[in-house]
Amino acid sequence: DVQLQASGGGLVQTGGSLRLSCAASGFTFDDKVISWFRQAPGGNERQLLVRLNSDGATWYTPSVKGRFTASRDNAKNTVYLQMNSLKSDDTGVYYCSALSYWGQGTQVTVSS
Repeated sequence: DVQLQASGGGLVQTGGSLRLSCAASGFTFDDKVISWFRQAPGGNERQLLVRLNSDGATWYTPSVKGRFTASRDNAKNTVYLQMNSLKSDDTGVYYCSALSYWGQGTQVTVSS
């Protein structure tokens, strides 16, 4: 079974940093695109934040570009999202996704 487990969320002050992890299993990880999404409080939609290709190339939505950095460790079937200079607008549940599967999200709360 495909499984994606996001972790590393928490409560942080404005300007702080967090590092999220997404551990994957049940599929060949190396050649898959992994994406990070965020669902804002009270929102129904998940916003695409980052798309991480198998070769390490990344795409960032403009609102996080320069603050967030995605990386992957194929040996560990894990992707990471380093989030710096966090803002209150970054608050939400963060999900990783691959092959149209979604992992259980991790809550990030940025307090002012």
